[in-house]
Amino acid sequence: MEQEIRQYLQRTETVGSAILYFDTIDSTNTCLKEQALRGAADGTVVIAGHQTAGRGRMTRSFESPEGKGLYLSVLLRPKLPSERLLPLTAMAAVAACDAVERVCGARPGVKWPNDLVLGGKKLCGILTELVMDGTQPCVVLGVGVNVSQQPADFSPEVADMATSLAVQLGRAVSRAELAAALIEALDRLYTALKANDLLPWLTAYRRDCVNLGKPVQLIAPDGTREAATALDVDKAFGLTVQTAEGTGKTVRAGEVSVRGLYGYIE
Repeated sequence: MEQEIRQYLQRTETVGSAILYFDTIDSTNTCLKEQALRGAADGTVVIAGHQTAGRGRMTRSFESPEGKGLYLSVLLRPKLPSERLLPLTAMAAVAACDAVERVCGARPGVKWPNDLVLGGKKLCGILTELVMDGTQPCVVLGVGVNVSQQPADFSPEVADMATSLAVQLGRAVSRAELAAALIEALDRLYTALKANDLLPWLTAYRRDCVNLGKPVQLIAPDGTREAATALDVDKAFGLTVQTAEGTGKTVRAGEVSVRGLYGYIE
């Protein structure tokens, strides 16, 4: 798999300096967090053909059938204060959209804060985790893309909201080519993050966000729901909403999840 990826991969500044491939692993994020504590280099990438314990936001699982998706994590050691890392997950959604568009010719949307959607269904999930390595925090950023799944490959729990590139495009997509495009996009993200050059990423995120102007439900970790309308994305990639009572507020990714009023998006 690494050799296949490097056939497509152009020169990058940091991300992809090392690529570790595993046929089967519990979780690429878990593996890379362990690698980070053992001194893995900035930009190290872990890719798996199959995850037995893939993870998503808010302790959810991420279905990772063998040979069907792209399961990729990257280690970043940016030497920045923690508050400078807050936009990373949203920026990663834009990077993943860039990669899919480059390889497939179709650009997904983003359901705030970091799910890629295509055809009204979830295509990709992103999980960012902070790791304390001594006194300097580093970040493990995981991206899972549904590539070749067919409807029967999704469990009943996610079948109504999940999709794949193969389903949406009606053709096969090279996981190796997509991995290379994603590594290059994440490398561009990393360069921008370190330079604090976030405006182009924020502009792209606002363009891609499918929630803006639509009714949404704000779902707290305890399951309580509040109806609101999504208005804008602020400079820190928070979602500005107006509640049903007319109150304006901004919510952050760690505080709530967002669903459409009538389904995953709508």
